[in-house]
Amino acid sequence: MKKNNEHKRPSWDEYFMNIAELVGSRATCDRGRSGCVIVKDKRILATGYVGSPIGLPHCDEVGHEMHKVINEDGTESEHCIRTVHAEANAIAQAARVGVSVDGATLYNHMVPCYNCAYLIINAGIKKVVTLKDYHVSKKTKEVFKESGVKLVILNPEIENYKKDRFNKKDEN
Repeated sequence: MKKNNEHKRPSWDEYFMNIAELVGSRATCDRGRSGCVIVKDKRILATGYVGSPIGLPHCDEVGHEMHKVINEDGTESEHCIRTVHAEANAIAQAARVGVSVDGATLYNHMVPCYNCAYLIINAGIKKVVTLKDYHVSKKTKEVFKESGVKLVILNPEIENYKKDRFNKKDEN
């Protein structure tokens, strides 16, 4: 007998993306409460979220440490440099406990920044699945393509930061 309310199981990408979003709820910077899950053979190897290095103050405690950047197109943007990105934290967590991520898939909220893209490539991660695109992802997409890292963006929506939300000054 068939039930009327059949449960729809999430795809593996949906499943791991949901876990990455939950991991991101631990993040300590309101600029991007992003989480990351690294998976191989449908098994979680490591997780990471946006947060300050161990023992150092978090944005949520003392405010952002903003850094101005001049982009290739001449526009200026600000980035918080107090925290370590979710992807870098996940790779570091795997390294701390001796877990190889070579050949793995990384799930996170948006297309990684250029620096995290380099870490992902050097760690041997072969596929990156993101929920959204990132407003400055052009160079990341180029190096992923050139290095053979497959990039899957589930939602073409672009993640943008609102400048006025993040003008909190450091008290240190």
